[in-house]
Amino acid sequence: MQDAVTAIAIADAAPAGRGAERWRLAARNIFPFAVVGTIWEIVAWAGVFPHRLFPPLEEVALSFVNLTISGVLPHHTIETVLRLLGGFALAAVFGTAIGVMMGRSRRAEDILLPLVSIGAPIPGLAYAPLFLLWFGLGNFSSVLLVGFVAAFPVIFNSWTGVKAVKEIWVRSALSMGADDKRLFRYVILPGALPYILTGLRLGLAQAWRILVAVEMLAAVPWGLGWLIFGARKFLNTDAMMAGIAVIAIIGLLLEKYVFQKIENYTVVRWGMVAK
Repeated sequence: MQDAVTAIAIADAAPAGRGAERWRLAARNIFPFAVVGTIWEIVAWAGVFPHRLFPPLEEVALSFVNLTISGVLPHHTIETVLRLLGGFALAAVFGTAIGVMMGRSRRAEDILLPLVSIGAPIPGLAYAPLFLLWFGLGNFSSVLLVGFVAAFPVIFNSWTGVKAVKEIWVRSALSMGADDKRLFRYVILPGALPYILTGLRLGLAQAWRILVAVEMLAAVPWGLGWLIFGARKFLNTDAMMAGIAVIAIIGLLLEKYVFQKIENYTVVRWGMVAK
């Protein structure tokens, strides 16, 4: 009887413990934003900057709501996300393929590594005039530029990941009769995947930076970069902050619902990294 009562008490306490843990996790995630928001409000109402240049958060929120209801902000967001996904897809596919090829082939590494090492440190915006001259204004040049700039961190991390695969894993697979296809699928790719995911995260950050900048230059009619740059001309800081907030929200959503899902389904599930 005593054992049954103890079991029931433990079962009742488990959901409460999980609920308290979720609340602590939520509070820990919200705390940095609360601190930044408090500092922002203090600076805004203290008059350190002109009110029009540094509006309080409630004005930014109101602008966000008005732009969303009017359909302006969703339209800008959709245009930017389509360009981002197109360019990032190019970077992910070609960057990963080139990086893996460099890691698996000494000849490819000798040929491509100097070119990648020279091109990577150059700021992405420096390539923009060339792409605009070669491919014209508009979406096509923007997507190609985003893919080109975002590919560099993907290439470097994919190459590093393949090179970092432990030699003992490769030798063990070969000693058990694995051919090149099985070796790549079951040893090389899983071993390099944590590095590849890191490269994709860095590539996405690069893609965001260059896309927002190039939308200000490429004569595109819609986009968050165009919205932010246009709002600057009229000192609509609240609209600028609304556009920046959308970029941050999209970045958080991609991290949580794309990269973390892929990571949990692969490297965490395989026990290669701690959750």
